[in-house]
Formats: sequence, structure tokens, C-alpha cells
Amino acid sequence: MKLFAIGDLHLSHASDKPMDVFGPAWDNHASRIGEAWRKTVADEDVVLIPGDISWAMQLGEAKADLDFIAALPGKKILLRGNHDYWWTSLSKVRAMLPEGMYALQNDAVDIGGAIIAGSRGWICPGSAGFDEDTDQKIYDREVIRLGMSLERAGEGERIIAMLHYPPFNEKRNSSAFTHLFERYNVERVIYGHLHGKSCRSAFEGTREGIEYTLCSADHIGFAPKFISEI
Repeated sequence: MKLFAIGDLHLSHASDKPMDVFGPAWDNHASRIGEAWRKTVADEDVVLIPGDISWAMQLGEAKADLDFIAALPGKKILLRGNHDYWWTSLSKVRAMLPEGMYALQNDAVDIGGAIIAGSRGWICPGSAGFDEDTDQKIYDREVIRLGMSLERAGEGERIIAMLHYPPFNEKRNSSAFTHLFERYNVERVIYGHLHGKSCRSAFEGTREGIEYTLCSADHIGFAPKFISEI
């Protein structure tokens, strides 16, 4: 079994939100993702999708995008992104998901050979635009949620974590998120959210024994990125 990751799909099968307004790199991006996915991923594999899945505003509107993902090979583990407005009640989201798809929130998923943990995350202190009056509360809450997920994953297991937001600011300083990853001996961290020029400040590589990978769809060429054998 192989583990792949691809985030920020920004699908809009039931809403009028074409991504090519952000540049020609996004032309026909859903079709290109589907084509690359089918060439790369097998039915027994697992794909991590760390947020910004659909532009839908309501859960019912997201069904077409979720069905598109469900029709692709492999099992999928989904995380909420900042643009996933359709993701409200976790119980309703899980009830909507087709077979082979799992919504990760405040818990962890054992995929056999590894445990997947994670949370949405938030912009880190020291980031451009970080407002202590508003962002600090959300950041602190997401740190708690990540801790809950990692606690469910346990210690001593092979843990792979994902966030939607990067766990660093633009200066690549450590954060409460990175401290949690280190505390729970996380092997690898997958994140998304960043696009275009913002990717230049992203950290990718090994730090304190943990490998970090940015997997925004446009950053990885709209094809699921191989993470590891499980």
C-alpha cells in the first residue's frame, strides 16, 4: 500500500467558481487531477487531502465534488480547509461521504501500518497579517485540536500528520504545532494552503527529525504526490 497526498483541489462541479481566473496553470485542473490520479493511485492506496476541497457553500452543493473524488482510486482521508464552508456539522459531513472516504476532525485514523492525525491549523504568530486580537484565539484552539488528534493517535506508532495551514510563519520559525509534532514523534507532516509566490516561503525538508511536505495541488503539478510505502 502506498500513501499519497494532494491538497487544495478547489473543485466546483456544482458552483460557478472557475480556478483559471488565477492563471493558466489552473486551466482544466479538475480533469488533469483526475487523469494523473488514475495513472498514479491504485485501489489499495490511501490519499491524504488536507483541505480546500470544494468551493461549495452548502453541504448538498459539495456532493458533486465529493462524488468526483470518490470515483477516483484509493481510500481518501479529508481535512477541512479555510475555504471549505460546506463543512459544518461533522456528523452530517461523515453521513454524506461516499464509501472509502473519511473526514478527519479531532481524532485519528489507523490505515494499517500508520496512523493519520491532524487539524486545520491556522496562521502562526509572526506571520504577515497575524492579528493578535482575532487570530491568537483561533490559533490556540487549533493547537488544542491538533493535540487531541495526536493524543488519539498515541505514542510509539508511526504517525503521519496533516494540517491545512503551514505550521510555520514566513520566517519558518517553530510554532506550537511543530512542538506537538516533536512531542508525539510524528514521522512526516503534510500541509497545503499556499499557492504561487507564497510557496517560496514554505519549508520543505527535514527538521528535528520530521519531514515536512507542501502538497497544494498547483505546487505539485496537479498530481497526487507519493509520500511513502505503508
